Amino acid sequence: MGPLILNTRPEADSQELETTLLQRGYRLLSAPMLRIEFPKNPDQLDLADVQALIFTSANGVRAFTRQCDDRRYPALCVGDATARTAQQAGFTDIRSANGDIHDLARLIKDQIDPTNGALFHPAARKVAGDLGSLLRDGNFDIRRQTMYDAVPSDCLPDEVVSAISAHHIDAVLFFSPRTAESFVKLIERHKLQKDLVGTRAICLSSAVQDRLSVLTWLKTEVAKHPTQEYLLSALENAFA
Repeated sequence: MGPLILNTRPEADSQELETTLLQRGYRLLSAPMLRIEFPKNPDQLDLADVQALIFTSANGVRAFTRQCDDRRYPALCVGDATARTAQQAGFTDIRSANGDIHDLARLIKDQIDPTNGALFHPAARKVAGDLGSLLRDGNFDIRRQTMYDAVPSDCLPDEVVSAISAHHIDAVLFFSPRTAESFVKLIERHKLQKDLVGTRAICLSSAVQDRLSVLTWLKTEVAKHPTQEYLLSALENAFA
């Protein structure tokens, strides 16, 4: 049997990931650390004079398409997974930064003329970085609107608690700092801090790794580039 992997990503983002892991021979448990919630009565979208959309996550795509059927806007996506979600939603002009928010800022500076109109950003209530500040010197009009919330989980599934306490989990996947923060709080709540010494933490970025530093791991691996493909490479390296 292959290593037992704990996936902490929200359910909506996990189907492709978990299929890939199973195909590679890993065993899986799932404990989503964030629950995505969309407002029942959302505010009207302000799309006047907008030239393109900014998507910093697949959930931004999902939030926008729940409220708007127009797919003519260019979709400026932080990474390939978000770009695939935009393609599945019907967008045709899709540009992927294949990285993080800094890569997305560079893509926007390279490809978008700020004089052609505003950029609409469907965002979470809490955002991982300040895209507006990264683009401030380019005179871009970033119209950010809160369209969903990522709510931290308040418990770990019983089977996950049992697997951690029995030292059966070989690696845990972390895709965001908020996911890592939620995991740490739940580990402390369940008093499992001493039960990860044989477990590997696989992190999308150094910012994610920093949030996990209060826990004792067998080892931590950080993806060389903040994409799912590189995170899976880091997972393979952890068992090399």
